[in-house]
Amino acid sequence: MSEWIGRLQASLQPYPWAWAGIALCGLVVIAWLANWLTRHVLLRGLHRLLRATTHREAGQDREVRLAVVPRLANAVPALVLYAGVGAIPDLPALVVTVVRALCQAFVVLTLALAVARALDVVNRAYERRPKAHEKPIKGYLQVAKIVVYVLAALSVFATLIGARFVHVLTGLGAMTAVTLLIFQDTILSFVASVQIGSDGRVRLGDWIQMPSQNADGEVTDIALHTVTVQNWDKTITTIPTKKLISDSFKNWRGMIESGGRRIKRSLHIDQKSVRFLGGDEARLMGRFRLIERYWGEKQRELDAWNARLDPQVDAVNARRVTNLGTYRAYVERYLRAHPAVNQEMTLIVRQLQPCETGIPLEVYCFTNDTRWAAYECIQSDIFDHLLAILPEFGLSVFQASSDAPLRISLTDARTPHRVPGAAC
Repeated sequence: MSEWIGRLQASLQPYPWAWAGIALCGLVVIAWLANWLTRHVLLRGLHRLLRATTHREAGQDREVRLAVVPRLANAVPALVLYAGVGAIPDLPALVVTVVRALCQAFVVLTLALAVARALDVVNRAYERRPKAHEKPIKGYLQVAKIVVYVLAALSVFATLIGARFVHVLTGLGAMTAVTLLIFQDTILSFVASVQIGSDGRVRLGDWIQMPSQNADGEVTDIALHTVTVQNWDKTITTIPTKKLISDSFKNWRGMIESGGRRIKRSLHIDQKSVRFLGGDEARLMGRFRLIERYWGEKQRELDAWNARLDPQVDAVNARRVTNLGTYRAYVERYLRAHPAVNQEMTLIVRQLQPCETGIPLEVYCFTNDTRWAAYECIQSDIFDHLLAILPEFGLSVFQASSDAPLRISLTDARTPHRVPGAAC
């Protein structure tokens, strides 16, 4: 083999760059083979080994290794090039220096990405703990990732310009104050854009509400310095990108993705119309199909309770049903049977604290259509029915206007009445 290489080198002496080119191509092939062996042999063997293990802790650690090791495997061909480029004969020193600098920078960048991936995996593993929500560490890990990226960028810069890392770090400290003063808004906007893009808090097409910026509409553009929102009245609002980090806003994407939009509205019942149901009225409640089963169970419960009372005791001590309680049961069952109400989400019909406007009977449920027009139509249809059937239970809604009859006079009070026979 050595003799063959010697004869090949001797035959290529008339061509000075031929031998260096062949050696360089061979080095690239060796780097590619190292990368291929690392990915298709070592990594696959590691995958099979970790899948075959049954130990619990090793199974949990598998996620960390499988996420970090592929990143580290990218550094193998760079290390091969870094080590082998100096062995190529007749290669200019400048080319060797540039190639080694690029390889070193690539290795540093690969290590930084691997550390960032490891921090993400650590956060996911920590969030699986039962009490992780009480003390989240995501913010601290994000700061650590920023520090890693900054140090990696400085190291790459120092490597490419041929300077020492300590000297670059010292010079950066002197320029930091001037840079922050001149590019303050740009830096803040850039950091906000990176954070928005990484955590996905705002995306194109999202419906957001930000009262402090008079924004209520759909996000149409996300740029470095501004986020453009087309409001529902077709006006345009531009929000500084950094405001989405420092100020609070509401994003309705979660509602749209959940498949349900909340209805939270109250009927204010006049307190004077709440009463016990008499015998005839109680029997009439059985004609409502929706509460037929509820009414039968309720009657059996009350009969069993009242049967334990002394017959001589006044009827005021007996348990009786009220028209408001029956109506509340009807509303709940009406919503349970409504085809446009999402039955997999929270559904409550409850009484709130009585106030000067009556007894609030709150309906809390979700529609299965999140579109604005469809949602408003469903909500209106529900309350149309609830208001229309309210008198069937002997109830009435509270209104601020008086129920007293109005006295209408066609005579102007400012004009004195004429007495018959009086002089003009």
